[in-house]
Amino acid sequence: MGDSASSAALARLNAAVSELKSLAIQPLLQSAVNALNAGDHRTGANWALKALEKDERSGFGWYMLALAQELGGDFASSITCYEAALRLMPDHADLANNLGRLAFRLGQTEVAEQLFRAFLARYPDHPEGANNLACALRTQMRFDEAIEVLKASIMQDPGHSVVWNTLGTVMAEQGDTQNAAIFFDEALRLDPDFAKARYNRGNMSLAMGEIERALDDCDTALGKKITDDERQMMLLARSTIKINLGRIGEGWDDYEARLHPQFSDVTQFMIDRPSWTPGADLAGKSLLLIGEQGLGDEILFANVIPDIVEALGPDGRLTLAVERRLIPLFQRSFPAAEVGGHQTFKVDGRTVRLLPFLEGRTEAIDLWAPLASPLRQFRRSVEAFPDRVGYLTADPERTAYWRDQLSCAPGGKKVGLLWKSAITNGGRHRFFSPFEQWAPILAAPDVCLVNLQYGDCAAELEQARRDFGVEIWTPPGIDLKQDLDDVAALCVALDLVIGFANATLNIAAACGAPTWLISTPGAWPRLGTERYPWYPQVRTFMPPAFADWSPVMAEVGAALGGFTQGG
Repeated sequence: MGDSASSAALARLNAAVSELKSLAIQPLLQSAVNALNAGDHRTGANWALKALEKDERSGFGWYMLALAQELGGDFASSITCYEAALRLMPDHADLANNLGRLAFRLGQTEVAEQLFRAFLARYPDHPEGANNLACALRTQMRFDEAIEVLKASIMQDPGHSVVWNTLGTVMAEQGDTQNAAIFFDEALRLDPDFAKARYNRGNMSLAMGEIERALDDCDTALGKKITDDERQMMLLARSTIKINLGRIGEGWDDYEARLHPQFSDVTQFMIDRPSWTPGADLAGKSLLLIGEQGLGDEILFANVIPDIVEALGPDGRLTLAVERRLIPLFQRSFPAAEVGGHQTFKVDGRTVRLLPFLEGRTEAIDLWAPLASPLRQFRRSVEAFPDRVGYLTADPERTAYWRDQLSCAPGGKKVGLLWKSAITNGGRHRFFSPFEQWAPILAAPDVCLVNLQYGDCAAELEQARRDFGVEIWTPPGIDLKQDLDDVAALCVALDLVIGFANATLNIAAACGAPTWLISTPGAWPRLGTERYPWYPQVRTFMPPAFADWSPVMAEVGAALGGFTQGG
């Protein structure tokens, strides 16, 4: 996606403002442009406001205030200012494009698509308009349409690096890492200082297991002139690269970028208490830990909670705010803690996390932290991950119930399967093999395959029957998406769980169930090892190259055959 405050955009704006010699506000607008060029959005906003105080109908004044507000992360105010500028300057080329780009950033993808199409209808040769439309199509997973838009732009003028970069991202979203890298290389050939293209190429290197090259590209991109939100995005990416290289403590330090106010996807935790920092004395304190990111992440990061409990000591108090479906499992696992649910909302394009169960009681909290932050102190090396099988406790009564139910299922070892994630945005689907690749596992003898896959999986169950002659047994009376406490008990009752790193696999592994994980090159939770230190009992399988699924699925199938025969 284009950048409203890019050097080219600001140069055009500077040229336009320079022509306003006769206006009394021209010096104020020029000062605003200069501040924005220097990356100082606060000063830019102040100069724009001074210009608007003199002439509230200055389209350029509203335009520069919009740019400043966007750079400062106030997207709701920014879009209002863009709309005001567009009403006053309907023929200004950049405004409609920027308005669509900001709508895209706020998640209004279909609105953004229509704005970009309208902009291109008026300026059909504009490469940034084509680029932005392709981004909107890519986000909707309409990859073929995005490619056609980009190809048309390249055929017209192949010299625009931003278009090659976006073509690379479309390839990357589809899992075509090799072609993606080629297109990023072309973008960098055209513009060696293009930080986003270098960062994107680093991401492809990471996916292909070329970790050192990924770090070099990310460090180089961070050295370029970039916006604050780009810097935080790249620092967050660098954190996982460092973790992949075994520089785990450094990686967790960079991981704090996710909490920076300028990070575009930052979560605002609504708690007005002092933040925990590494080295803080926890003995006898009251600590609040708030679950963050996805469901699987909350479970993964909970690996550190036993260490926290020990650090708090007998006189300390732990409060856990987790996704509501995890409350029973976490309460049983940490009986001395108070466990409640958090709630998440979108407010003006920002993610806000609330803690209703603590309303009126937060004064009793001494310190708080997002759940991953204590890893900076307690998990700074692979050796710091304990050889502890299971830190969550499934309901023993429900585990016994499911063992009884499984005894009535078809014969053979009871093996739970997980083959996809419910999250498909951000290219996540690239890290899960197509279902037909599961054929070697489905063909294993003397096994009762059990469906653990949450969400709509009727098509895959039918495909298993139709194409492979295999009936995947679906446990009766359980909602595999909502009843997570029961899912934990079911996983523990099984002989084995096999799958990719989704939420249910994390639940199974965290509860100590025998688990086989199908990983990918560059997956940072392996911490640069060939295993999964978060869960020492997990056996890890990995394809020889990114998205090269056939060899690894054959390996898992052969291993499952040995497992069912007692090997």
